[in-house]
Amino acid sequence: MANGATSLPELRSLLMRLIAQQNRVVSAEEIDRYLDVLEEPKRTTLARLRQTILDVLPGAEQGISYGVPAFRVRGKTIAGFAAFKNHLSFLPHSGSVFPQLKDELEGYSIWSGALHFGIGQPLPVPLVEKLIAVRLRQAFPA
Repeated sequence: MANGATSLPELRSLLMRLIAQQNRVVSAEEIDRYLDVLEEPKRTTLARLRQTILDVLPGAEQGISYGVPAFRVRGKTIAGFAAFKNHLSFLPHSGSVFPQLKDELEGYSIWSGALHFGIGQPLPVPLVEKLIAVRLRQAFPA
């Protein structure tokens, strides 16, 4: 285009590349590297959570979404996790999961779509199963 302007198809292409970089599917080895740089007990606690998620979602694609590990089913992000200085987080990638499990989540801190839990205190497997079940029902209504 004249005057150095960018055409609409070029802008769409650029936007799609940027989105792909932000929310790209990655190999399990890249998530291994995410975990490898964490100190203990963060590494072990999140490795256990990762295995629990994969046990519940055996066909899930592992990926990075917004810079943290995430697990996708049929293109929709269902679960994820992240490490922070003073806590770990379970991320359902939906703000409406937690209200449906209010009783089960008593005693946990919930902030901005993230369930915070202690660095050396893995989430109970039955709780992770319930969190994922609620998210799956939202993502794929009957």
